[in-house]
Amino acid sequence: MTGRLLVVGEALVDIVRDSNGEQSEHVGGSPANVAVGLARLDHHVDFACCLGRDERGERIAAHLRRHGVTVLPESFGDRSTSTAMASLDSDGAATYEFDLHWDLPLLTLPAGTVHLHTGSIGAVLQPGAHHVGQAIRALRETGTVSYDPNIRPGIMGSLDVVRAQVEELVGLSDVVKASEDDLALLYADEPVEQVMARWVGLGAAFTVVTLGADGVVFRVAGDETTGRAPTRAERVVDTVGAGDSFMAGLLSGLAVAGLLGGPAARAALRQATLEDVEPAVARGLSTSGVTVGRAGAYAPSLDEL
Repeated sequence: MTGRLLVVGEALVDIVRDSNGEQSEHVGGSPANVAVGLARLDHHVDFACCLGRDERGERIAAHLRRHGVTVLPESFGDRSTSTAMASLDSDGAATYEFDLHWDLPLLTLPAGTVHLHTGSIGAVLQPGAHHVGQAIRALRETGTVSYDPNIRPGIMGSLDVVRAQVEELVGLSDVVKASEDDLALLYADEPVEQVMARWVGLGAAFTVVTLGADGVVFRVAGDETTGRAPTRAERVVDTVGAGDSFMAGLLSGLAVAGLLGGPAARAALRQATLEDVEPAVARGLSTSGVTVGRAGAYAPSLDEL
């Protein structure tokens, strides 16, 4: 696939304070992880987020640029960079406190953009979510869209309200990936296959649900059956960023297969079989398999797969 990929969503600084009061800071944010993952897989990636003109904002921007991501100028504003404070007790359990804002301005799509990915907090938190929706609708005329709900109930608010927002975004998306935890929050005890059928009915051409150690289940619009694939993780250090790494690998695989990137790709994806999308699923499992074998949200390159 030629063209540029645009990722829109939050980037923030995770501040971890241990039980002794010592602090460390790390770049975080699900969409930021996806942007880095795609760039590491040799795609041309632009990223739109909300950063302050402060030391933390510059640190995030430097991190993204170091990995080959272009940070759009609209990403910088006058408010301070968002943070998430995780306080650990003596057993390692964390409590979180967020200082988060999302006032993304109206975006001008970069020339050559053929796919837009969004998700997590930035896709539903106002006022910025309104402009995310506008960008999606503008891009759908010439490109494809992917979405990862990545539900965070403590920040996003009422699950009934969030569910309606998620389903609206599913209806605008070609590819939707969620975790089994996302589905448990949004749809309680509804079977995974039933939720996937619901999302296909809303308009998604390809849906994938990650099942942790049990791998993934996936479905395409043209087939009422589902496919399954096992995890490729050989060892697990931690699962930080695993879902984001899978998302990056999945999108990369779809792009390589010609199933992302424009009206023709959208049509091809809508007609795709389970066998057609299996290589993309495999790439997602390979990237996440590498990620969980390293500490933190590590993004592998192609030669590590």
